[in-house]
Order: sequence, then structure tokens, then C-alpha cells
Amino acid sequence: MSASERKLHESRRHWASIDEVSFVAGMRFMFWICRMFGRWPFRVVLYPVLAWYLLTQGRARRASRDYLRRVRAHTGRRVPGVLAHFASFGENLLDKLLLWGGLYRLDNVQFHGAEVIESAVARGTGGVLVCSHLGNVELTRVLSRQRNDIKSTVLVHTKHAQAFNRLMGKLNPASQTNLLQVTEMTPATAMMLSERIGRGEFVVIAGDRVPVSGNEHVASADFMGEPAPFPVGPYLLAGILQCPVYLLFTVCVNGVTEVHIEHFRDGVRLPRKDRAAALAGLAGAYARRLEHHAARAPLQWFNFYDFWHLPASEQQQEHNDASR
Repeated sequence: MSASERKLHESRRHWASIDEVSFVAGMRFMFWICRMFGRWPFRVVLYPVLAWYLLTQGRARRASRDYLRRVRAHTGRRVPGVLAHFASFGENLLDKLLLWGGLYRLDNVQFHGAEVIESAVARGTGGVLVCSHLGNVELTRVLSRQRNDIKSTVLVHTKHAQAFNRLMGKLNPASQTNLLQVTEMTPATAMMLSERIGRGEFVVIAGDRVPVSGNEHVASADFMGEPAPFPVGPYLLAGILQCPVYLLFTVCVNGVTEVHIEHFRDGVRLPRKDRAAALAGLAGAYARRLEHHAARAPLQWFNFYDFWHLPASEQQQEHNDASR
């Protein structure tokens, strides 16, 4: 395999095969620095770590550069570079630790569309809540735990982030509750989720990462000016559960953390004919909302892989690695 082929092969790895341990290895120490001395000393330590990471992690560096290039071309605005993008990621990791450590200022959070969820809770209907890797979605988990009337189950695939999740678990064991590890939607899982929706609970699932189990549940949608693969699993799930769909975005703009909750669909009914087109339409509508919020805070979207091309699945990656 030539050098260029190896580079392309590496860039197309599935996001779930990325191990974040190299980035979060020093987060416990940096969290201690922030807790003892404040945010600025944390940043003094953070930037040497970022410099090392950028030098050694070419795949993530190229993905960030490609994403920021697309943002500039699509929005026509000046956007900082790769170092600033990774610095934002480091700050985001710190905020997650501060949240679960009880040290995050929640009085600086603005809610937009909170009445959407309030109305659903009052009706006892529940629904599917489609989130993203924009901003700090952990914020909504912490806030929902403070209210007894909002219950949620978060569908996750955490193999690639085990080190960071263990760190959060040591800070606060509650950070690991209401997480459901899912790589494939089985009938038993669907039945369990249906029961929870029936009790007025919410099922939270990311809408901006293709499934771990394969690329068959993917649709192409325009994002930052070019077609990109988006999962259709959230809409298939909503169709199975016959429930409303809501969108959730979190961003920090001018030092103020914003939580945006949007009504998306009252329900999803997929026709037998043109089913793929209907799913593509839903994925496209979600992509437009993600693009809108990401354009306001482009450095807060954290997908450090080749998002615009379909990756190899974990099984394909293991086979390719074994054959080399």
C-alpha cells in the first residue's frame, strides 16, 4: 500500500474506531488545575498538550482543516484555524468535567424553546430527541436530572471514548446512568424504548454520526455546501415508536451558553413506496438545522474524522487491518 493510499485509508476509518485516550490522558490533571487555580492556568497547560496532539494526530488535524475550509467557503466568514478548533474541544471536555463535578455555573444558561418540552411533559407523550456533537450536550443531561418530571434514555456507542467516560464516572457516578449502549437496534431494545416512550420519557440519539453497524441506514444531505452522509436511524426509530421528534442543540455564543429545543415532527410515517426519499428528506431537514447552529459557533462542532465520506465499518476496519 502506497503512502497516499495509507493516508486515504486512515482518513476513511469509522468514527467509532477512534480512541480518544491520547487526548484525554491529561484531563484529570488539567481539571485539578482549573479547580484549584482557575480557567486561565488550565489554558496555559492546555496549549502545549494541544500542540503535541496536533503534531501526532494527522487524521484529526486534516479533518478539522477540511471542516473549517468548508465552513469558510459556505458562510463567507472568517473562521479561526485548527488550533482554535482543538482548543474549543479541550474547553468542552473541561466543561463536561465541571458539570458532573458540580462546578459549572448553570445560571449562565439560556433556554430557547423550553416550552416545547414542557408541553410534551405536560401531555405525557415523550418522544425522540435528536442531538448532535455540537456544543455540550451533557449540559441537558445534568439539568434534566435536576427535574423529576423529565426522564430520558441516551443511546450511545462509547467504545471510542472509554477513557473519558471512566474519568467522568469517577467524578460523578450519575454521569453513567440513563446511558444505553446500542450498536444495533434489536426488537427487544425497540420494545423497551417503546415502553419508556409510553411512560412519557424521551429517547436521545445523535443525528450527526453514521451507525456503527453499517452504512445501509444512511442518507445523503447537504451540509456546509456539500453532500454528506447522515444517519436515518433516529427517524426509523421514531417511526417504530410512533412518537414526536424534537431537536436539541447547545452552543456557547459571546460567553453565554444556549440550549435550543425545536419541534421537528409530530410523528414519522414512512411510506412503503419512496421510503428512502422520505428518510432522505428528514435527514436533510435535520442537516439544515445543524448547519444553522454550527454556522453560529463553528469551533464547537466536534467530529474529527472525514465527515463528508462514508467510513468503513468497524468490522471492515478490523478486516483491513488484519490483512495488511
